[in-house]
Amino acid sequence: MTVRFTVSENEAGVRLDKVLASRVEIGSRALSEKLLRGQAVRVDGRLRAKSHRLEAGSTVDVELPEAEAELAPEPVTVPIRYEDEHVLVVDKSAGLAVHSGAGERRRTLAGQLLTLGAAGGDDPERPGIVHRLDRDTSGLLVVARSQPAYDALQEAIRKREVERRYLALVRGHPKSRTGRIEAPIGRDRRDPTRRSLDTDEPRDAVTHFELLETMKGHALLDVRLETGRTHQIRVHLAAIELPVAGDRQYGIADDLGLARQFLHAHRLSFRHPISRDEITVTSELPHDLESALEIARS
Repeated sequence: MTVRFTVSENEAGVRLDKVLASRVEIGSRALSEKLLRGQAVRVDGRLRAKSHRLEAGSTVDVELPEAEAELAPEPVTVPIRYEDEHVLVVDKSAGLAVHSGAGERRRTLAGQLLTLGAAGGDDPERPGIVHRLDRDTSGLLVVARSQPAYDALQEAIRKREVERRYLALVRGHPKSRTGRIEAPIGRDRRDPTRRSLDTDEPRDAVTHFELLETMKGHALLDVRLETGRTHQIRVHLAAIELPVAGDRQYGIADDLGLARQFLHAHRLSFRHPISRDEITVTSELPHDLESALEIARS
């Protein structure tokens, strides 16, 4: 169903996402964000960023989705690396989507998290989820089990107080043992499925890396996220000519026999949202990445 409305004088100068959330047909910030991510909103016939300031008299068209079944609990297969009454740290496998997307209503991490008592946030499709991993990236995620924990973790991520480290095997060798990549990224101007430095909606993005090991054609990096944009590590490393091995979208597919990108969230450190104790959790490389690493070494 398509909803069309004209921007009023009172709405002039207000951000697009805020106006959408205030409409009775939409009614929530979560659905507003979901519609914008899904490119279901056009202003005067054009896609606009959620921060776009509206002008009085503009026409906004919104393609509302068909009613969907509520998120259902699913059997838990994901390993739990830490848990208490307030938070969980889970170790996501490659191939598992964090939450539902186009055509994906079951077999998501979100369904398993519901079974595990995850809670917090205003999107029932993403209970307790404060950060994400790409479907084909494996590793650690911290998840809230209450609204206070969710709010505190969100604030810690906003303040860049949650340390997220990844192991990335890249094609090529860095020019220095350590590096800092600071380059805004956003949805690519020409291909909406990709993120890029060539974008109309740039968002600050900072990635740090340290060289761990050099091989004949590859290098193993320890990568730390300062910000957490979609596909950030993969886009940033490709931009400095160090594409992630096995990355079909930004790197080199079929490298070292990999069926997915060599990217694993191996270390997560944060202050507990309630007790304020320091929590550090680590995860070993999964078998497919360990095998690829051995091939690169040989």
